[in-house]
Amino acid sequence: TIVVLGDSLSAEYGLPRGTGWVALLEKQLKQEKLDAAVVNASISGDTTSGGRSRLPALLAQHKPTHLIIELGGNDALRGLPLAMTQENLTAMTQAAQKAGARVLLVGMQVPPNYGADYGARFASTFATVAKAEKAALVPFLLAGVADAPNADTLFQPDGIHPRAEAHPRMLDNVWPVLRPL
Repeated sequence: TIVVLGDSLSAEYGLPRGTGWVALLEKQLKQEKLDAAVVNASISGDTTSGGRSRLPALLAQHKPTHLIIELGGNDALRGLPLAMTQENLTAMTQAAQKAGARVLLVGMQVPPNYGADYGARFASTFATVAKAEKAALVPFLLAGVADAPNADTLFQPDGIHPRAEAHPRMLDNVWPVLRPL
């Protein structure tokens, strides 16, 4: 059982149901004949604090073998302290590992208007936690989307949420790291 603990990027915000990267992951698993169930426990707007508070119940209910943590973007958008985001990511990773799940952290980056220093420190938070806790890491969920030459065409009008056509690329960022797990 793979539990995806994420925010709007995993919860199919603004998309037709079944077109987000998590739904595409389910199809990928079936296509490769891998016997795994996917539980999408993502909530639009969720932060690492919200995920941390919801995680114990999810671990108890689903007993996942794998936990994908795709949280942190809303922490940055709200200007929450980086130390708090790192502490929450660490606590979730440790709790999942203690429950017997392998953890995959999915990193995020912030728009350049946050400043180079904050952006670099935010992005490195995911790698720092992954290294310290021996968890797998996808450095940037939106690689090939947010930094694509045609990036503006890959996002919904809000400029934050990718369109359905970007979600296969997002899965392409996750799958090579998840598959070996």
